[in-house]
Amino acid sequence: MASKETVVCLLRRDLRLHDNEVLHWANQHADNIVPVYCFDPRDFGKTDNVGLPKTNPARLKFLLESVGDLRKALRNAGSGLIIRKGKPEDIVQEIVDSIGKGNVKAVALHEEATSQDRAVELALAKVCGVPVKKFWGSTLYHRDDLPFNINGLPDMFGDYRKQISSQSKVRNTIPPIEKLKPLLGGLEQGDLPNIEEFGFKDPQPDPRSGFVFEGGETAALARLRYYLWESDSVSKYTQEQVGGKLTKNSTKLSAWLALGCISTRKIYEDIQKYENKKTSNQSTQGIVNELLWRDYFKFLALKYGEKIFQLSGLSDNEVEWKHDDKLYGAWKEGKTGIPFIDANMRELANTSFMSNEGRQDVASFLARDLKLDWRMGAEWFEHLLIDHDYASNYGNWLYSAGVGKDIRQDIQLNVVKRGCDNDPQGDYVRLWVPELAAIQNDKIHTPWSLGSAELGKDGVVLGDTYPTPVAMAPEWE
Repeated sequence: MASKETVVCLLRRDLRLHDNEVLHWANQHADNIVPVYCFDPRDFGKTDNVGLPKTNPARLKFLLESVGDLRKALRNAGSGLIIRKGKPEDIVQEIVDSIGKGNVKAVALHEEATSQDRAVELALAKVCGVPVKKFWGSTLYHRDDLPFNINGLPDMFGDYRKQISSQSKVRNTIPPIEKLKPLLGGLEQGDLPNIEEFGFKDPQPDPRSGFVFEGGETAALARLRYYLWESDSVSKYTQEQVGGKLTKNSTKLSAWLALGCISTRKIYEDIQKYENKKTSNQSTQGIVNELLWRDYFKFLALKYGEKIFQLSGLSDNEVEWKHDDKLYGAWKEGKTGIPFIDANMRELANTSFMSNEGRQDVASFLARDLKLDWRMGAEWFEHLLIDHDYASNYGNWLYSAGVGKDIRQDIQLNVVKRGCDNDPQGDYVRLWVPELAAIQNDKIHTPWSLGSAELGKDGVVLGDTYPTPVAMAPEWE
């Protein structure tokens, strides 16, 4: 079954055919291609500090759908996908040995940014016994095109954006491959696991959710097409309201980006086309700015490595963080007594998604108002978010907790005011905190400011039907 020009392609967070340099290179340099995806048991272990499961049913379902869609696309292109359970470095070594090292030209993969993924890459290089061909494909601006080396990455996002925008250029996307070199014969492709094999039940969508995610490149490209060309939502992005059924103008592309079902360059390229044909405004540029933030956090992870996961973060400041299970439990369960915080946390628990604004608010509340160890919050997000990405999640938490490098991170959010601003009539809070639904208008954001008689008319008893606030700040009045 051997061929002297076989390339093994380890696919991880690049589950797509478009803009995929690994598959493109392999298709040009091999007679046979062996695409491989591994369900790494380390992704299903426990988080380091709180011991939470690293994944959840919603994200696993999305992953399974994405891998299944990739296999279908590869087969339609004349290839296939080897699916295995196990550590990638072990599985790839077994596949290389079964083919014969002399028959394998290389193992090809996309490099990742965080220390966990880079450890896999190092382990693979040590054991596979053949050349490892690495590519970079997870950011809008290519790592090699930065106007500085990675250790010279500016510590302020604003400085980074100015330099990158004026001195670098986004590379063109690589077209999707219509015809791939055949899969090497004689290899068992393996079955796509079902969710029960991982000890989970198939999750059911919450009827309050404004969006149902479906994994895979096919769904990702359909979402991009709808968001830009069919609904013109891209031109209304900055009008986004927070949460639930009110997030119709949110891109929702983050989950597909996290698994590489769509590339940042593809999104950027299509937005440019939209701006040329329809309109360019604050909203279209706002989405590009979010892609720049995503890049920045990945490059930050490359620069600082394990530091982004440590309690002190990137800061030299000493902070006395608390570990209070009661406060942490109230935050996780959406029972803090701060309605806007609780609404966001309940949406996350029930849908595995939360708006970008909401994530900033609940992170600030945990780290700044409750003064809890910020990693407890980051790991709860890691456990639940359908779009969890290590660099973006921990990068955002560093910023929210004030242990990053950006001097603007020291600004504490007024989470009650932001709730009133983003949910002025309280519709979002009523959706997720129904015990307060009878309170009218924006009064719902501050039930503690209402008298017991007024609350009683609305069926609310603080400390009974709804919690009293676990924390208070003068600026909330």
